[in-house]
Amino acid sequence: MHLSTAHGPLLVTGVALALTCAFAGSWGSGSRDGVRSATSAPAVPVVASTTVYGDIVEQIGGDKVKVVSLIGDPAQDPHSYEASTQNRLELSKAKVVVENGGGYDDFIDTMLHGAQNSSPAVINAVKVSGKGSGTSAERNEHVWYDLPAMGKLADRIAAALARAAPAHAGAFRDHAKAFKGELALLEKKERQIKAEHGGAAVAVTEPVPLYMTEAMGLRNETPADFSQAVEEGDDVSARSLQRTLALLTGERVKALVHNTQTSGPPTEKVKAAAEDHGIPVVPVTETLPRGEDYIGWMTANIAAVKSALDR
Repeated sequence: MHLSTAHGPLLVTGVALALTCAFAGSWGSGSRDGVRSATSAPAVPVVASTTVYGDIVEQIGGDKVKVVSLIGDPAQDPHSYEASTQNRLELSKAKVVVENGGGYDDFIDTMLHGAQNSSPAVINAVKVSGKGSGTSAERNEHVWYDLPAMGKLADRIAAALARAAPAHAGAFRDHAKAFKGELALLEKKERQIKAEHGGAAVAVTEPVPLYMTEAMGLRNETPADFSQAVEEGDDVSARSLQRTLALLTGERVKALVHNTQTSGPPTEKVKAAAEDHGIPVVPVTETLPRGEDYIGWMTANIAAVKSALDR
């Protein structure tokens, strides 16, 4: 917001008073003493495994949370992350911990078992989503690309923060509701893409974006053994690589959705084949790009897929 001083100090004072009242209505208890007491309470310490969940917590908790996201480097492959002593210290102080689960960030549970503070509220996004069943090969743990799952997670985070800071429970619920409203707009965009391009074939370098592409009604043609090998860091068989390349050289897919955080020789060959044959490459990541929030990030991802399909 940019405030103008063209009409003098009285306007600035009025704006400041309005902002003060709005803040009190959001965070306070109604009385001046209540507002002073509530706003002076220390922020709730929260640890999130990645910046994705850290940002969602901040959207709901505002300045009433102090969030530490353990994996924050967009160039870091979360699957190969090694926890540090500092991570252990942050976890020992946390009142709320948000992890992905599903085998994605097991280092969180390992550290919690050894932490002196054994009583934080632990929120497991995969469990909250209801998508944790099936074998590890069948399960797609990348639930942050599933917008309805993130709506459920927002409610669970608001409830956990409310238990940690009861004075702000109403504001946490309101912020979760607003966040879910933004998710609903993104889900509408996905449905619009499904109406326009439902059934179109795509390829992926690994399963990261599949909840998003499935919501758009797109058909994943990638051999499962290729995308799973890339995700697990295993060797890709020559046969699997050739089958994947054939999708691109034969122009049998409309787009390639490429996880830039787990690139290697097989994925680079697949990416090059797509570019050589004029197939759009849509880059995605597992953590937030620098300077972006979750909603802005997902908005850009959805727009990029639409742009590729529209070509």
